[in-house]
Amino acid sequence: MTSVKVVKQNGSITEVTCDGHTGYGVEGEDIVCSALSSIVQTAMLGVLSVAGVNMQFERRDEEGYLKFVIPNNITKEQRNICDNILDTMLLGVSDLYQGFSDFIELEVQ
Repeated sequence: MTSVKVVKQNGSITEVTCDGHTGYGVEGEDIVCSALSSIVQTAMLGVLSVAGVNMQFERRDEEGYLKFVIPNNITKEQRNICDNILDTMLLGVSDLYQGFSDFIELEVQ
């Protein structure tokens, strides 16, 4: 099971952690794990490249672990772009969770 934790402050997503493999299929052919990874990693790339936010992240592929934290010292424009990207990410993760809740745990704080 993959655990996804999304932390919000003042209505904005500030931290995302994914941990574990979904176990839906065999390694390398697990479409649920692939979909979840694609959604979250694309959002992270958007924050880095589109919003231009220099943020810390940790990734351990073998464990299925990815964590990133949006720094507090970003501009208002960067925050708005991050909000659009990360809110869209949460929509995608939530939709995937609804269909595959036996394989994904979602917590929004």
